[in-house]
Amino acid sequence: MTSTTPHAPPRGDSGTQDDGVDVISLGRRLRHARKAKGLTLSALGELCGTAPSQLSLIENGRREPKLSLLKQLAAAVDSTTDELLGSAPPTRRAALEIALERAQRGPLYESLGLPRVRVSSRLPTDVLESLVGLQGELERRMEEQAATPEEARRANTELRAEMRDCNNYYPELEGQAQELLDAVGHRDGPLSHHVAADLADHLGFRLRFVSNLPHSTRSLTDLKNRRIFLTHGGQVEHDPRSVLLQALGHYVLGHQTPRDYSEFLRQRVYTNYFAAALLMPQRQTVDFLQRAKAARQLAIEDLRDAFAVSYESAAHRFTNLATEHLGLTTHFQKVHASGIIHKAYENDGVNFPSDHLGAIEGQTICRSWTSRVVFDVPDKFRAYEQYTDTVAGTFWCTARTERHSAGLFSLSIGVPFEHVRWFRGRDTTERNQSRCPDDSCCRRPPEGLAAAWEGQAWPAARANTHLLAAMPSGAFPGVDETEMYRFLEAHPD
Repeated sequence: MTSTTPHAPPRGDSGTQDDGVDVISLGRRLRHARKAKGLTLSALGELCGTAPSQLSLIENGRREPKLSLLKQLAAAVDSTTDELLGSAPPTRRAALEIALERAQRGPLYESLGLPRVRVSSRLPTDVLESLVGLQGELERRMEEQAATPEEARRANTELRAEMRDCNNYYPELEGQAQELLDAVGHRDGPLSHHVAADLADHLGFRLRFVSNLPHSTRSLTDLKNRRIFLTHGGQVEHDPRSVLLQALGHYVLGHQTPRDYSEFLRQRVYTNYFAAALLMPQRQTVDFLQRAKAARQLAIEDLRDAFAVSYESAAHRFTNLATEHLGLTTHFQKVHASGIIHKAYENDGVNFPSDHLGAIEGQTICRSWTSRVVFDVPDKFRAYEQYTDTVAGTFWCTARTERHSAGLFSLSIGVPFEHVRWFRGRDTTERNQSRCPDDSCCRRPPEGLAAAWEGQAWPAARANTHLLAAMPSGAFPGVDETEMYRFLEAHPD
């Protein structure tokens, strides 16, 4: 069976409420009916006992009326609630207004940094036609340009919205991990390799270490003969315990062959979470973090050391528990030395850069942010802390750099200013300002520098070939299934 782990739905269009009411269409239908009746906003407000300003918000798709008010409005304009809630626009003009309003609330329009056009009766219909047509053509061209990696970007965006909506906390996964730990008698302290092997034994799997594991895999589970193959010489950034626990996670969570990339990605996130919940059990980790918070000494490196995990694993685990158990909103970044975001999560309102689909991965982070500045800090032994004033508010972040096979990365955890009092490093005097997404912040070179060199430099750009490639085919993207099956054939029980 497939995993029964529930998850919050991705955030929908800003013109649709959680209960499915299309507030933009509702507003336009109400306005059309009001004007057909010859009523002003003030006159309609008197009939329904509602302020004209509140009715204006409803007609502009900014507020959903209560059912009692909706019934009053329908009666006042000689309509019905069913007609006002209908999805079909009452006129061609209304359809254009709805389309433009939707477009201006979407991530593509926001990414352009353009001022919003006020959609009113004074806006000529031909202008409406042009604006809606331009938006549609721009979306079509952006979709065309993004055809090859689009599925992955959409899946990442949807999954990140799910994680944000549930504060990156999955109680069902926590419970399944704790049940397994209880079954092998693990009560406290870091989870050793021995206990990890006990978990495999408990689930009926034998471990086999080999030197020739298929190059596209980190582990390989033989469900037919109940074996898990692991490699002897794994890359240093992959903790063997974590690799094993992720393999067990697919089994415990009942994963089946993914139907698409979105399901593949979701399974991967759930198994990573499950493995982290085994390495850093909820009860012990929450107790550790609450004691640190009480002492105003929260620090990711302390969590790392207490449970003998990587800094990245500790940072991820902090995001799982910070909001649910500590009442702290937070954000996480993994950024390449080039400034490109590799992974990110937020539920604190930080303004990550995104493309027209809302995707964060692959975007360039501001040069003033802690996750970029840390690369130039000489002291690599201790964490680097910084306050950053942004257009979304002031954030405090702590960051480190780590080298992986794919290059040098920074790993950072940040919180809004109001939460910093609980963290060690809050007394830092390092402070920076970011005006991004304003291009004048860091996306354009300083005027003096540009004047001296513009037109006089021609770089040989490093080609990122993965950006040109289509998503790998197959049920498990990037895995050579023929190689995998031949390996299993060559290793009989």
